[in-house]
Amino acid sequence: DVQLVESGGGSVQAGGSLRLSCAASRYMYDNGCMGWFRQAPGKEREGVATIDTDGSTRYADSVKGRFTLSKDNAKNTLYLQMNSLKPEDSAMYYCAADLARYCGAFSGFFARASWGQGTQVTVS
Repeated sequence: DVQLVESGGGSVQAGGSLRLSCAASRYMYDNGCMGWFRQAPGKEREGVATIDTDGSTRYADSVKGRFTLSKDNAKNTLYLQMNSLKPEDSAMYYCAADLARYCGAFSGFFARASWGQGTQVTVS
């Protein structure tokens, strides 16, 4: 059973930072690729960043240079460090995971992924 539990969302002023966390089950963390999507009201869910089992990362153009993925193997946790936040980054952020070595393109990962419950990020 895949378990993904997000935390770390909140409200912040433009230019500020937040760090999101996604705690995963041990099996998924060790054997699957993981990532983050976001969905703003009235918009489709969009890919933000992914990390493959070999540590390779992919970022959406809109967040490159501002967002960074990292992992804590002792805690089975994926982090998304978000810096220089903009109002357009406001959305519900979802952790996603798939039992595959490589996430691939956001669209394919979206179709295969298991999801967390989401955590809200609001930038004003």
